[in-house]
Amino acid sequence: MNRALRYAAVGMATAALLAGGSAAAFAAPQQVHTPAPVVATAPAAASLTAKASATTVKAWQEFRISGAAKGIKAGTKVTVQQKQGKKWVSLPAQAPVNTGGSYSVRVKLGIKGVNELRIAAGSTLSPVVKVTVR
Repeated sequence: MNRALRYAAVGMATAALLAGGSAAAFAAPQQVHTPAPVVATAPAAASLTAKASATTVKAWQEFRISGAAKGIKAGTKVTVQQKQGKKWVSLPAQAPVNTGGSYSVRVKLGIKGVNELRIAAGSTLSPVVKVTVR
């Protein structure tokens, strides 16, 4: 904006203020600052996937449950849970989520029959994985 135009704008604003008006009423449209809208983004919902390395094992035979952890910080421990009756019980099988967002847990089961398992990280749960123990 050149100097003469600035002086004219200041003069009009001053005159408007002295006359009891509003300086904004005289502002040119290019001088009115409109802030950009702020868009808040919600954090991605945490999720876990799970897949067993075997669907049938012998009692106490080791197998792995592995999967991906999205929205879960690296280093967070995931725990294997087993459905016993109507309750989900945490087993002493844990592993940390690596920096790539995946995990792999070694598991041994002794309860014969179909075992329903899932992975938990806090309140985030994976879908159920079924493993049969013979």
